[in-house]
Amino acid sequence: MFMKNLTITLSMLILASSCSTDDGQKQAQETEKFPVTSPIAIDTTLPIDYVAEINAVQNVEIRARVKGYLDHIYIDEGKYVKQGQLLFTINNPELNENIAKASAALKSTITELKAAELELKNVRHLVEKNVVSNTELEMAKNKVELAKAKVEEAQANETFAKIQLTYTQVKAPFSGIVNRIPNKTGSLIEDGTLLTSISKNDEVFAYFDVSEKEYLNYANGLKADQEQSKNVTLILANGEEHPFKGRIETTEGEIEQSTGNIAFRARFSNPDKILKHGASGKVRLLRKYKKALIIPQKATFEIQDKMYVYVIDKSNKVKIKPITTNSRMPHFYIIDSGLSPDDKIIYEGIQNIKDGMTVEPQFVEMNEISKDLVANNAIK
Repeated sequence: MFMKNLTITLSMLILASSCSTDDGQKQAQETEKFPVTSPIAIDTTLPIDYVAEINAVQNVEIRARVKGYLDHIYIDEGKYVKQGQLLFTINNPELNENIAKASAALKSTITELKAAELELKNVRHLVEKNVVSNTELEMAKNKVELAKAKVEEAQANETFAKIQLTYTQVKAPFSGIVNRIPNKTGSLIEDGTLLTSISKNDEVFAYFDVSEKEYLNYANGLKADQEQSKNVTLILANGEEHPFKGRIETTEGEIEQSTGNIAFRARFSNPDKILKHGASGKVRLLRKYKKALIIPQKATFEIQDKMYVYVIDKSNKVKIKPITTNSRMPHFYIIDSGLSPDDKIIYEGIQNIKDGMTVEPQFVEMNEISKDLVANNAIK
């Protein structure tokens, strides 16, 4: 009997000890320590890059305006030509024949006009002598007017034939770089055939699209800082910066409904002709932020394309909170909405956090976290 009571007593002690241990572990788990910080407001300037298409200020296709054979090519691809310089000649013997026919037709109509004018003069004398009626006079006048119209038409035909002949000599409309020449000497050329194109790229345009929100931010910033539009950088396809700063000249007058974007155009100097028509790159704008609220990127997580953080209330209880971000800095986000400087957020170990659990916060000043930003001049 004594042994039975002893066994029961020991079992109860072991069970009590086990429950006490489980409760202690549970309590320790619920009050696990986590580093906590609060958002801070800073003044900063961030670069924002936009994919850009580079176009020459002038880029014109040179097309044949008459049919014929490509008789001679006077230039080569990639070479610089001056305005008015001869590029191609096209051989079409029919054009000279057309001029000869037009000139002969003009002479014939001039002869007819002279005959009609002489006839009108004679009819006037006869009318004055009452030999013929005024009706004959009107008919003679009409013949003169008709002959004059034929002369004008013949003159126009001759002028057109001569102009067509000038099209056999293709000249540069402006100074620039010759691009690809698809046809070779002797090729049959039709009216409208592409002969080459010329680019004037001592200056270039960079076209890039900006969202409506970013456009409004830019416009508001421009009111406060007129120099903002001058401080535009072009990043080349190889990642290098173009040595000359650009300037935003204009924006389109409407927002593209299908994308919600608006097109910008910036102009860049290109004295070394490094930038080519059709090249690609990125336009970098500098955006200034006043009292921007920042938090560490590693304090955030996404659920179904929405961003959240864990905040701690006064009783150290964890709550999930949605936020919206404005821009990304190195290791940090600029917050648009959802947080205030008084909020306390968990910034490390969030993978071990569950909504509603209680933690022991270890507060760390944001300035300590952002030392790397200061060192890299990301915070100004």
